[in-house]
Amino acid sequence: MGTVLDWVQTYKEMIVGIGSAAVAFISALSARGETRRQRKLQTESLRQSIDAASLEWGNAAIEALARSAMFARTRNMQANDGAFFANKANLLIAISSLVDRGRMFFPNYNPQTKGAEKEGAYRGHRPPILDALMWTYHELESLAREGGPSSEDSGAFIDECRRLLVSELQAHLDPRRKNEVVERYEDQESGDRRDAIGKSDALKQKLVARRPDFKFGEYAQPVSQP
Repeated sequence: MGTVLDWVQTYKEMIVGIGSAAVAFISALSARGETRRQRKLQTESLRQSIDAASLEWGNAAIEALARSAMFARTRNMQANDGAFFANKANLLIAISSLVDRGRMFFPNYNPQTKGAEKEGAYRGHRPPILDALMWTYHELESLAREGGPSSEDSGAFIDECRRLLVSELQAHLDPRRKNEVVERYEDQESGDRRDAIGKSDALKQKLVARRPDFKFGEYAQPVSQP
């Protein structure tokens, strides 16, 4: 017994040191685990905030396209040219704003392949969800109170754009596609994304056929009232 006590007394400092090191190690592991847990919670909270903000943006975009389609269908019913151009200008302003606000959630992809002379947010190719807004913008820009494609044709074209936007927004928020939600538009090989790009290109070609004299750019010239 005395030998054990003597041994403990002799190595007391070393035992205390080992015990302290063990406690410190366990505390460090616990703190690391808690840090990871907190970081995971913060990341998830950020994702939820982004999804909520993008859903709010999407709701505004859907409403703008619905109003645009109805405006196209009722263009002949506008009281006069002044009312027609005023309502048209308001819709174009709303859609233009929605496109730029949407860049916060849906950035251009492949920025190194197109538009090197542009500002950072405008380099590369627009994602299909923003194309849907831009094709509507161009259709409205070319819309006249009288003449051109029929009102129903314009309304139907804008409805197609809205369906593309709704489908892309749903895919963006769908919890079953969490991997794509995390990466957003970074996955260049996504089959769903290629399909959406194909639909966007088809809508653009339809718009070109409908408006052969129209010159495409980021935005057309501002609407002027005669």
